[in-house]
Amino acid sequence: MSESEFSGRVAIVTGSSSGIGEETARRLSALGATVVVNSSSSVEAGEAISAELPGESTYIRADIADQAQGHALIDQTIERYGRLDFLVNNAGWTTSVAHHELDALTDEIFQKTFDVNVFGTWWLTKYAIPHLQKSDDANIINITSIAGVRPVGSSMAYSMTKAALNHMTLLLAKSYGPIRVNAVAPGLVRTPWTEDWEDQHAGVAAMAPVPRSATPEDCGEAVLALLRNKYVSGEIFVVDGGLTQRI
Repeated sequence: MSESEFSGRVAIVTGSSSGIGEETARRLSALGATVVVNSSSSVEAGEAISAELPGESTYIRADIADQAQGHALIDQTIERYGRLDFLVNNAGWTTSVAHHELDALTDEIFQKTFDVNVFGTWWLTKYAIPHLQKSDDANIINITSIAGVRPVGSSMAYSMTKAALNHMTLLLAKSYGPIRVNAVAPGLVRTPWTEDWEDQHAGVAAMAPVPRSATPEDCGEAVLALLRNKYVSGEIFVVDGGLTQRI
């Protein structure tokens, strides 16, 4: 593994102030990429991570659910670095709502989940594509979920958004080559977001053939695998320890 493997590449990793996004940013930077760290609110954490990265990096605050802020994220990246090679769409939002409690899934929760996960990701990707088309190694990686391929997940709205992102991945891969478009679809991941979900982590460990939850490192490794393979596009890379074989 060369420290200059992605030298000269510019990557935006949305939602990279913690969890999967942070790990992905750290791995890309360690391999020579210039990395734009992003978050919608955790400014101090995002700035700290950007400062810690071994390579060239900057932090740009943007809430992708706001189309103008998403466009500004792309514009500032191009203005600063002159190019864009990798877009890792990791930013997302959810809250736990039992699937059988329809009234608990309020219009506000439903709308916000789609605003961030689907509309925000779509607007950002659409705006980025003309810049990605100028790269000789352009990649879009969408961080989705097994909730997009099985009727599970933190809420019905969340699961629907991840199914939409999985299908968006296939549609973009079909129509926008040679940009390679793939998704990483983890099962339950141990992140700051899920650190209190001990019952869920225990349930996954009891059921999955690889008896534990995923880690950000597992997901970051999957992102790298997809970036490295020059002939893979339109794949939904499930990272769940085999859990979907049993649910």
